[in-house]
Amino acid sequence: MIEAVIALALLGIFGATFLGALGTSSSARLIADEHSSGLILAESQIEYLRELPYASSYDAPPVPDEYAGYTTTVEVETLRNSLQKITVSVLRRGREVVSLESYKVSR
Repeated sequence: MIEAVIALALLGIFGATFLGALGTSSSARLIADEHSSGLILAESQIEYLRELPYASSYDAPPVPDEYAGYTTTVEVETLRNSLQKITVSVLRRGREVVSLESYKVSR
């Protein structure tokens, strides 16, 4: 009888450990997926802004429907008369997922 109780206790401990690891793995996968999606979105936003004519500021481009829940912000810093540093930040649920910087030159 005592052997059965010990076996059940060990089974419970191993089961709880396995479920905890499964939850952590799932959470890590979701974070990695969120980061990947944010990076792809930021890259597409940077490319869109680089195609626009040179200006002193830019509005954040619209976020495609497949990135519902994500928002973007654009910051422009003029380094010299014809050189700008453009920073695109991607946010989800109010927190920053990724931020990318690029440079634009007036030609």
